[in-house]
Amino acid sequence: MNEIIKNIEAAQLKAEAPEFCVGDTVKVYAKIKEGNRERIQVFEGTVLKKQGGSNRETFTVRKNSNGIGVEKTWPLHSPNVDKIEVVRHGKVRRAKLNYLRDRVGKAAKVKELVK
Repeated sequence: MNEIIKNIEAAQLKAEAPEFCVGDTVKVYAKIKEGNRERIQVFEGTVLKKQGGSNRETFTVRKNSNGIGVEKTWPLHSPNVDKIEVVRHGKVRRAKLNYLRDRVGKAAKVKELVK
């Protein structure tokens, strides 16, 4: 039975999963259905965490909208996520950036990684 589940999960994986890390600023292009129409909405913010593995892998993005922090969690291999575009790479030393939730203004910024 375990092999059957592995085969089903392998079929659900996206062919080209985007490469991004925690602390990166990304644009997530999400498909939104409104009635019988479908459109793409962009959500741009900082990646707080990545968790899970295989086709269950998820990532959380946080942005500041009109002075209010908004977080969304997406499955990485979901068909509703059209594409993920990395805007800039962040320099971080942690796997989860939960401390950014308490920060306001410039203190909530992540330094850019210069290669």
